[in-house]
Amino acid sequence: MTREKHEVNNMLIGIDVGGTYTDGVLFSEGEVLSSVKHPTDENDLEGTLLSVLDELLARGGTKDVRRIVLSTTLVTNLLATGRGERTALLLVPGSGLPFSAYRISPDTYFLKGGIDFRGREIEGPDVKEVEQVIRKVHDSGIERVAVAGKFSNRNDAHERMVEDRVRSLYPHMDVCTSNEIAGRLNFPRRAVTCYYTAMTMREWNRFADSIEAAIRARVPGSDVHILKADGGTTTLDASRKRPCETVFSGPAASTMGTMALSRESLNAVSVDIGGTTSDISLIIEGAPLYASKGALIGGHLTHINAFAVRSIPLGGDSRVYDESGELRVGPMRVGPAACLGGSEPTVTDAFNLLNGLCLGDTDASRGKLEAVAGRLGTSLEELCRKVADEVVDRLERNIEEMFGLWEDEPAYKVWEVVHRRKFELHRVIGIGAAAPAIVPMLAAKIGVEHFLHRYSPVANALGAAVARPTLAVEVHVDTGRRTYTGSPGGLKGTVEKRNFQLEDARELALNCLKEVSRERGLADYAGEAHVYLEEQFNVIRGFTQEGKLFDVGIQVAPGFIHEYKGVA
Repeated sequence: MTREKHEVNNMLIGIDVGGTYTDGVLFSEGEVLSSVKHPTDENDLEGTLLSVLDELLARGGTKDVRRIVLSTTLVTNLLATGRGERTALLLVPGSGLPFSAYRISPDTYFLKGGIDFRGREIEGPDVKEVEQVIRKVHDSGIERVAVAGKFSNRNDAHERMVEDRVRSLYPHMDVCTSNEIAGRLNFPRRAVTCYYTAMTMREWNRFADSIEAAIRARVPGSDVHILKADGGTTTLDASRKRPCETVFSGPAASTMGTMALSRESLNAVSVDIGGTTSDISLIIEGAPLYASKGALIGGHLTHINAFAVRSIPLGGDSRVYDESGELRVGPMRVGPAACLGGSEPTVTDAFNLLNGLCLGDTDASRGKLEAVAGRLGTSLEELCRKVADEVVDRLERNIEEMFGLWEDEPAYKVWEVVHRRKFELHRVIGIGAAAPAIVPMLAAKIGVEHFLHRYSPVANALGAAVARPTLAVEVHVDTGRRTYTGSPGGLKGTVEKRNFQLEDARELALNCLKEVSRERGLADYAGEAHVYLEEQFNVIRGFTQEGKLFDVGIQVAPGFIHEYKGVA
């Protein structure tokens, strides 16, 4: 899909790596100038990305490409398949829950020491014990270490001491500390986030080194961004320290692609039907619904900001077959649809015949499905209808189940309180190559309208191309101790103002956000930040007020770059 080549300025490229296909778009001045779709090689994601990039550059030139945004499955695949390298988790849990509550990793070690909720040391670490544990980790052949202490986001002295001992004894070992990765409360989630970061950082940085060198050689001077799980972008350089923020970037690209194509402030379910999976997300009055508890990875909640999405193993390439006299649809994918050269009949083949789509070799679709129909003793038309019904019913069931989970999210509850009625769904928005065949039937079954766009097949890549940077900062101020700490990890300092109030905490949080934005090369959008958390508490000792505690959260929320007003 290519438009006539002509002079344009500030071209943008978005590339989304899916489980089956990798899509790319070249976008400028409200138009998709070119789009590309290549099969994804899971064993060579870098090569797949670069082949898509090269084709886009061949069509549009390199001179005016201002920004390239990549959505990649590298970290997701490492964690989902268990291919991340063996990693040790060193915990300083202090008092409270039993150690059994924290067995996140099979290589978990517990250390003495304790910090309280205000950052005061309750129990000092045992340096001899720390060194013994580090030697044990090394002797086990482990070269990656995650260190997490309870309340280290208030005082990370114990984490830094353990890190120093690791680096001193074994400089070749990789070590991450939880406060540097995710400086927020909730010790188990912070520990999990740190653990997954340590597990994937080396592979991610190898990928980043390689992809950066390749892009610089092709498009010198362009900005290279990575799409995160929250639908925003960050610079490739900033992602090196926090690779886990890129997990689930595929579903994030789905959600951003949905909003890029449908700019109305409606309540909608987004259904991205790919070759292998379908991603389902919720849009409330034009804004995506967040997972308030963070991304769920491997059964553990994390401190990674992410949309509330569900991926199900059902797509256009899901195999259609018979087993013990029963029709089966998926979840396996053994290749492309028969009409596109595959060896097995698929969901796409069934819809190809049922809806007269004329995709590829329709005779191949017919031949492969007739064989299945014959073994089941049914007609070809009836088989195609049963496949369609099964696909639509499964999507509808998952959407209904998701509504049960979405109802617990704060934004969903707020909508019902404000409108004084149950949540009302307006439409189903379809994206992905198979969406035009399936989504109209799904919407009719649910009883709402559907929305499709001519760029629905490459919406994920478009969403990545025009997504703006996101950043959230949370600051905790303790006026009694005259200190502040915050997330992202490493934010800390002193407060000198004696009559410190909530408005001062807001100003401090904004200044911290601006500082982090500058460090990460994301300063253009810092002025659009808004406060999403404000709390204050008095600290009383005896009958005297000792000080106040303030917590303020401020963020640049998901959205689009300034120049994006929609697509022609």
